[in-house]
Amino acid sequence: MDVIFNCSHCDQELSVDAAGAGTTIECPSCGQKIVIPQPPHHPVNPITTSAAAKEEKHFAVPVHANPTESLITKPLPPLEVAAKGGVSLRVKSIRRSDCVEVGKDHFDEVVTRFLEKIGEANLVKIETFNYTHQDLATRDWVTDYGVLLIYRG
Repeated sequence: MDVIFNCSHCDQELSVDAAGAGTTIECPSCGQKIVIPQPPHHPVNPITTSAAAKEEKHFAVPVHANPTESLITKPLPPLEVAAKGGVSLRVKSIRRSDCVEVGKDHFDEVVTRFLEKIGEANLVKIETFNYTHQDLATRDWVTDYGVLLIYRG
């Protein structure tokens, strides 16, 4: 560790190994004799001496009566494995009118979540469609749209 100090005569900043503390040297800048000071005493880290550091922590593993739901889902099998076991195609239609809640359109989020769930590798085809339904509030006929998803499942 180095001791960093300034010359008392010319104010030149000097750095000397801490082992030389207390010895006399010549300043390389002004040539005057100076004594290397003792390294400053570093205070103890306050975090290690705090009450929080001394507090004993007791952790407990939660115990459940029933098996808990797994947060990690099993990935879909690769196409090669699915081909050997017989591929079954499934169809899902998502209508935009079913995704509107309190004036907010969640159609994109619903379609995105479903596509993430089935996985891009298992998607066979996406088709758009139009349909007409009667609005319950106004009794008007409304034309809307949706998507038809064909996927391996």
